[in-house]
Amino acid sequence: MKEQQFYRVSGLEDGRRLESRILEERLQKAVADGHRRLLVEAYGHHGIGGRLWKSGDEPVHVRIEGPPGQRVGSMGFPNTRIEIMGPASDDTGWLNAGADIVVHGNAANGTANAMAQGKIYVAGNIGARGMTMTKHNPRFDPPELWVLGSVGDYFAEFMAGGIAVICGHNPQNPENILGYRPCVGMVGGKIYFRGPHKGYSQADAKLIAISDADWDWLINNLRIFLETVRCPDLYSRLTRREEWQLLTARSPHEKLVQPRRSMNVFNREVWDKELGRGGLLGDLLDPTQGPVPVITTGHLRRFVPVWENREYKAPCEASCPTGIPVHERWRLVREGRIDEAVDLALAYTPFPATVCGYLCPNLCMQGCTRKVSNMAPPDVSRLGKASLTADLPPFPPITGKGVAVIGGGPAGISIAWQLRRLGHEAVIYDTERTLGGKLSFLIPKTRIPQEVLNAELERVRKVIPHVYVEQRPGAQEIEQMKLDYDFIVIAVGAQKPRVLPIPGKERLVPALSFLRQSKVDQAEVGKRVVIIGAGNVGCDAATEAYRLGAEEITLIDVQQPLSFGKEREAAEAVGARFRWPCFSKAVTEEGLELTTGEVIPADTVIISIGDMPDLDFLPGSVTVERGFIKVNDMYQTTDPQIFAIGDAVKLGLLTDAIGAGRKAARAISDILADKIPSQGGTQEMIDYTRIKLEYFDPRLERFEDVAACALQCSSCGTCRDCGVCINVCPQAAISRRENGNGTFEMVADPDKCIGCGFCAAACPCGVWNLVENEPLE
Repeated sequence: MKEQQFYRVSGLEDGRRLESRILEERLQKAVADGHRRLLVEAYGHHGIGGRLWKSGDEPVHVRIEGPPGQRVGSMGFPNTRIEIMGPASDDTGWLNAGADIVVHGNAANGTANAMAQGKIYVAGNIGARGMTMTKHNPRFDPPELWVLGSVGDYFAEFMAGGIAVICGHNPQNPENILGYRPCVGMVGGKIYFRGPHKGYSQADAKLIAISDADWDWLINNLRIFLETVRCPDLYSRLTRREEWQLLTARSPHEKLVQPRRSMNVFNREVWDKELGRGGLLGDLLDPTQGPVPVITTGHLRRFVPVWENREYKAPCEASCPTGIPVHERWRLVREGRIDEAVDLALAYTPFPATVCGYLCPNLCMQGCTRKVSNMAPPDVSRLGKASLTADLPPFPPITGKGVAVIGGGPAGISIAWQLRRLGHEAVIYDTERTLGGKLSFLIPKTRIPQEVLNAELERVRKVIPHVYVEQRPGAQEIEQMKLDYDFIVIAVGAQKPRVLPIPGKERLVPALSFLRQSKVDQAEVGKRVVIIGAGNVGCDAATEAYRLGAEEITLIDVQQPLSFGKEREAAEAVGARFRWPCFSKAVTEEGLELTTGEVIPADTVIISIGDMPDLDFLPGSVTVERGFIKVNDMYQTTDPQIFAIGDAVKLGLLTDAIGAGRKAARAISDILADKIPSQGGTQEMIDYTRIKLEYFDPRLERFEDVAACALQCSSCGTCRDCGVCINVCPQAAISRRENGNGTFEMVADPDKCIGCGFCAAACPCGVWNLVENEPLE
């Protein structure tokens, strides 16, 4: 029978290294698909060959070419054979549960660490702490480690079972093949070795004579080992019985009667002998054998506190697609600068009241440190609603650069607003009779007061006076715009509804059409309404149907509905029922027929399964993929003069569109200034665990006003100037220093600081961090 060929699994894809997790998933899939001989091209990948249990009792052979990473064969299963065609990294065979592992070269530290079953053959030397914490279940054969050369320091530390064979052929240290301090804590197992050594833990191990049975076992298995590592010619050289010795663990009774070494003897015979008089600090301190008399400061500290003020994003800012630094607004409120807190939002969005105050699901509050700790987050919608009266910020003079924005919805207005803030003139072209897009024509008036939207649109018109409504440019007009403007931005949204190809589809009412008509009270529904698609738009349709007289409203979906937030709550409040999974078969006069044969009675069937952008007007230089415009990280299309943002690129929230407008405007401005566009947003979010909420009352569930909200903000990553660190420091090492420009910083005096970490542990904002000191030279 012809030998099965190896199935190749590469650690590279398109010239890039795969993550170790992805490579392991592909190995698992290959075994699940029936492959039993796998050739792995490794590039430092961890954990290769472990847990291949899906083969059952069928043997699996894994051959590794290239440098593997740590933990090859970790948790390896019986019937798995792993062959490394070169050296191996740390922890080869860690927690091995039965695999046979062959290393055609040296192996690094931790080989066979915590191994319970299986065999490891090494055709060279191994590093430190090999065969440590191994164990042996009497129900199975003991684990075995075979090393052709020598082993590193602390070999067989806490060894509780198994067999090790060290052949001593071409060892790394010909004078000591067992390394420094082997067998410490050894309680079980055997170690066969050949060659000189410089001692072992005699309190834990002892030399015994090799019996005939032990010798027969050794020479029989030695032949198998040498053949496996391709050195069979060494057999006669390595089978001279007089050259071999055998170590085994002392019994508990034997350990009890062993004399114990005093600390003075240990210092004299071990510590000073290895490190010199005084040990590690002998060149710094008086080499006495007593304790160090003082807690160190300065450069002798192991850890030092670092004041990392504003080096990380607060979770609220990181969670906001628009990028509004909400914690900064609360800081301004705490400082009594409410007007500045209100005005700050206009630097990020032209709709702080409409969106932040009424329509946004407030992802900043969902990501708030208080929220993830089951405490009520500060209500940012209060700040949003207060922003209706915000004063316009000063705008710089026009630079003479012009950008055409096609689309007057949230995305188009956002980028036009941001471009004007950067000094560039933006001209908006829109197909509707007025600005606003879905804000003006689709979102139910029950969710946003009309006077609020009108006020913010009027503010936009003051900043962006050049607006052309009821304009539908085509491909030729786009080409002319490329001559007339420096850049073009496509922000047309998604207005083309998806439909189901089922009988009776002509009876379906698209959700966008229904919402547009209901906005002006022209939609008509019967008493029974079924909505296909239970997302947030479907929920809006449900609440509008109820307002227009519907009594029975059912939303169906093929999966658990993705609707959330205010829209879902409003739909549930009017009695709408949610059903899933349901699959539509046909629309009839009676209602909606499901694939199960059930007919849900309906006078009106609304479909809300998503919408697509209408992009027929785009020139051929702009690539469209799966119905959406293809862009790079800065929202530039395949035509370098054309950018695209909002739902024309990817369906998302209002805040996603507004945030994309800000990022794209910054990129366009950088290009106009002959700069490399800044990606922005590289600052990481602060770790939740650094914030201390113990200073706040967890019983508070609501806040009376904006000031109360501000007081409960933990100001994650930004110093609140509370003075807790100053008061808690046991050495009085921390002081507040004015920088002279209205800013300050907290400073730790290295001559007083002992690196205890009290400041980091007590800081409510997570600003202090305790890091390792620089090593002494």
